[in-house]
Amino acid sequence: MPQKDYPQTPDGRYFVSRARLWRCTNPSLDDSTRRAAIKALMKARRAVQLAGGNAEAEAEARAGVDTAKRALGERGPVWWQDDAPDEGGLHPKNSSYADWWSELGEAERARGI
Repeated sequence: MPQKDYPQTPDGRYFVSRARLWRCTNPSLDDSTRRAAIKALMKARRAVQLAGGNAEAEAEARAGVDTAKRALGERGPVWWQDDAPDEGGLHPKNSSYADWWSELGEAERARGI
């Protein structure tokens, strides 16, 4: 689960932030692979901030972010095996998680908004 206490879907595929479903890291990654990808992600995010208006440097840094997120399973092909579609980016009420979302308490839903 993400560091902040966001609501997480019962199947562990998504967490909810800013009223959208965001794909969780692939739980089957071994610790060293996950740590390396997180380190690469943080480095790439810093590079985006340091690009300072240099379009070429920013594009290269954003490509690094994308590569790291794909290594974590947060982008690209889904990491689950049951052929369920990727619902990332949807509001939970507009997804297959609508019943789960509506059953959450007000305080728990507020953590995802």
